[in-house]
Amino acid sequence: MNATYVPADYLPVLIQLGLALGFIVTTMLVTHSIGPKRNSQKKDDPFECGIPVQGDARTPISIKYFLIAILFVLFDVEVIFLYPWAVNFKGLGMTGFIEMVLFMGLLLAGFYYIIRKGVLKWE
Repeated sequence: MNATYVPADYLPVLIQLGLALGFIVTTMLVTHSIGPKRNSQKKDDPFECGIPVQGDARTPISIKYFLIAILFVLFDVEVIFLYPWAVNFKGLGMTGFIEMVLFMGLLLAGFYYIIRKGVLKWE
């Protein structure tokens, strides 16, 4: 298949992009110009699910919280790879089994490493 593209072939994409950007800009300008502008102390107060504001929002948070959140996301995403393997278990044969054992070994080695480092110990 020998296909050559000329710039005119991209014209529909550029037109759609221009229309989308034009719609966004027009909508933002119109809503900003005709929208209500009623400011008050009650309206400008930060609202957090009905809970009264307490203290400063910029208080330092322990790095442990972020480490555990990142590790949760990391291992959660890795577990997603188990589903296609389980669905195609018979079709992948011994090669697929060996690859998954290697994958699980590396995953468990990482889990062992974070346990040994004490990352999951909350103090």
